[in-house]
Order: sequence, then structure tokens, then C-alpha cells
Amino acid sequence: MNNFLKEFKDRGLFYQCTGEEDLSKLLEKEKINSYIGFDCTAESLHVGSLLQIMCLRLLQKHGHRPIVLLGGGTTRIGDPSGKDKTRTILSEDEIERNIKNIEKILKIFLDIKDPKTKPIFVNNYSWLKNLNYISFLRDIGKHFTINKMLSFDSVKTRLEREQSLSYMEFNYMILQAYDFLELNKKENCILQIGGSDQWGNIVNGVDLIKRYSNKQAYGLTTPLITLASGAKMGKTESGAVWLDKKFLSPYDYWQFWRNIDDRDVVKFLKTFTDISIGEIEEIKNNNINDLKILLANKTTEMLHGKQEAENSKETAKQTFADNSLGNNLPSISIAEKELKNKITIIDLIILSKLENSKSEIRRLIKGNGIKMNNNVILDEKLIVTKNLFQENLIKLSLGKKRHIKVKLT
Repeated sequence: MNNFLKEFKDRGLFYQCTGEEDLSKLLEKEKINSYIGFDCTAESLHVGSLLQIMCLRLLQKHGHRPIVLLGGGTTRIGDPSGKDKTRTILSEDEIERNIKNIEKILKIFLDIKDPKTKPIFVNNYSWLKNLNYISFLRDIGKHFTINKMLSFDSVKTRLEREQSLSYMEFNYMILQAYDFLELNKKENCILQIGGSDQWGNIVNGVDLIKRYSNKQAYGLTTPLITLASGAKMGKTESGAVWLDKKFLSPYDYWQFWRNIDDRDVVKFLKTFTDISIGEIEEIKNNNINDLKILLANKTTEMLHGKQEAENSKETAKQTFADNSLGNNLPSISIAEKELKNKITIIDLIILSKLENSKSEIRRLIKGNGIKMNNNVILDEKLIVTKNLFQENLIKLSLGKKRHIKVKLT
């Protein structure tokens, strides 16, 4: 088997592939251009996109050139795959802002210096915006049958649930297939990689290229990654795990990986770090907490740099081992005059965004799960006064893993 595909499988990235044997032989003979698409529905990507980013890095590692498609055009429609309802349509300015910021994030992860593997960034709006509808139907639409389109999960699931699917969304799979065709023509792209939910769209692209130009292209998908708890990758109790420090601090990002379920640690070392498979096999039976720290360090270093990873590790050590207020601990500020409004401990926790459900906070208090300055809170009606602050600071803790500093200003 080709080295790229072998490592792709060894790291747990492989789910399905069209013409796997032929693709393996091709990769043995030459370096190729391969693309992954990202819709730009938010200003930042989150950890749920990290699997695809690792695929881009692996392509570069094996000498192939990644094409990053930023869906300025398709974002204006919305991918129905895995969705129960139509996405909110963003404005032109919002989409452009999102594209610029997402490209900036991706350049952190990718090698942009090597001319042979330097990523090509494209925006599909450049070729979708001027499509002539009649010509598109005649030249591209004739290669698709309604029967086949109705058979794909992204459509079938919505219809089976009797949830509305707009004609606009129904067209998404044709546009994604057309993207592959355009990249095949413009950039000699012969491989599309995507999540398993994109299989139907990818196969459509492979078929379209074959029908339109009689060229061979390939599709490769990754599995859906979920946490051992069953939760969707990229989501936590506090919200999305963003890849932009504007929305999530390096410390909180480090903590997300440090707090991964024991059952996921070795798998995620393979999937989300560059540590060799051989080294992971050698250390996989080491102390689980040491492995978690290694995972947190490597993932944080990849995104935020070595210094931020070290700072986060030290802050966690100070916070958890030394019971002190780590310098890097996330913080909020509260004005002294606000204390006159008789803020309760529940109000303070909601203000800190550690938890937004009052009933859940009360449940945690009853279970001795909330601490202030390392002291258990027993009274849900506790009023937060100035004398509770130590040198104008309070360390607020929910359970063993969620902490924040409250600064009095």
C-alpha cells in the first residue's frame, strides 16, 4: 500500500475510498493535488474541522499539494448534510470576513513556504457567481438524475423525517460536484477528501469528471469523530472549541485536550498530533495523565505555539496541583459598584459563563461541586461581597476542571 494511504489508515483517518487500489498505485508514481472544502458559516473553525486539517498536513508530509477550497459560493446556499433545517443565510460581508479569518487559521497549521507543497487557496464564488443557469443545466445538470440525488443520505434523511428541504439546498450536491470538476480542470486536482457525510457529494464529483471529460478522479472520506461519551467532537458544555484565540483562550484549548476521556487519548494522539505511530505504540501504556498532558501540549503547540502550550501547562499545574491562581487562568472583571446589586453566587457563575443553567448550578452546589477560593460553597443564596475577594480576586471553580478568575475593578 502507498505510504500516504497506509499512514492515513494507521492514524484512524480512513473511512471510504473510490478506486482505492488504483489510487494507491497512482500515489506511488506521482505527487498529486488534492482538495478539501470548508464552508465559511462562522468567523472561526472549531475542533470539529481539525480532522480535515490533519489530512491537509498529512498530504504535505508525503509531498502532495493540498488545495483548500473556501466555499464563498456554497456558503451562500448551505450544505444540507447532517442538518435538520435550512441554515441561516449570511450577508456578503459576513462571508468575506469569515473567509479571511479561516484562511489565516489554516495557514497556522500548514507549511506555506515549500513551493512544491504550498497550499493553494481558492474561493468557489469566483466560478459560481457568473454561472449561466441555462448553460449550467444543459452542460452539468444533464449528468445528474433525480432518482440518484434522492438516494443520498443528506436528502433522504430530511425527507424521511418530513423536514423541509429547499430547492436551493437540493442543488448543493451538484455545485460541490461542479467544484471538483472546476478544480480538476484548473488545478489538475484528482482527489477530494471529506467527512463521511460528504460521501455522496464526493462520488457525484468523481462521476461528473468521468462523464464530462473522461478523466479519472478519486474520493476519500474520514470517519465521523465523536468523543467516548458520545458527544459530538468540537462541542462541550461551554460551547464550541474554537481554533481562534479571540473566541477561546489557549489555556481553555489546552484544557479541552487535557480533559479528554481516558478512552480517547491514544486514538487522539494518533489522529490529532504528528507524533509517529511507532512512538505512540511505545508510550501508549504510560501513565494516562502523562499521555493527556502530552496530547494537550502537542495540540496546543500546533495551533498557538510552544510558549502558549508551556504557559497553559504551568497554569494548570499551579491551579490544580498548587491550588493557586495561575496567571494564565481565564478571567472576567466585575465593577465594585455592581456588588451593591446583591449579586448571588448563582448570578456570578452565570456572569462568568462557566454555566448558564440556574437549576444545574443549584444541583452542583447541593453536590459540593462549586468552590470559591478552593472552599466548597454550601449556600445557593450566598451574596458576593467585597470581603470575599483576596487581593481583588476570586477563584471560582465548577467541579475539578472548570475554573475562572473574577477580578474586582
